[in-house]
Amino acid sequence: MTGRMFEKILIATDGSERNKTAVEEGLRIGRRCGSKVFAVYVTDLSAFESASADMVIRDTWVVVQQEAEAALARVRTMAEGAELETVLLEGKPADGIVRFAAENGIDLIIIGTQGKRGLERLLLGSVAEQVIRLAPCKVLVVK
Repeated sequence: MTGRMFEKILIATDGSERNKTAVEEGLRIGRRCGSKVFAVYVTDLSAFESASADMVIRDTWVVVQQEAEAALARVRTMAEGAELETVLLEGKPADGIVRFAAENGIDLIIIGTQGKRGLERLLLGSVAEQVIRLAPCKVLVVK
């Protein structure tokens, strides 16, 4: 332990405009604390569970992967002065975030209140809510 407030910070990102404030705050904290910052994007595979045609799945998968890479690239462009590593995971977003945090000794998870699905997702039980309940560390939720 070096005495830093947060050694490792995980910023959960989905690439949405609503998530940008959380990314900015996470990078700011990371810079100020001298933390290693992980920007984590979890590709939600549940969208593929109901798909039937292989071609549709393949085409959709390409789009989803491009979207994930673009989201992480946006974080990299904002990261000036921060020690940043981007991580692309697959699975259910909350589970992936919590698992990564536990496996990598994350001290703080930073997540936005609303992602791509907005109010509908918030009312149905958001990723942020699940992360708060399951996280092995502190969680900062940014509006």
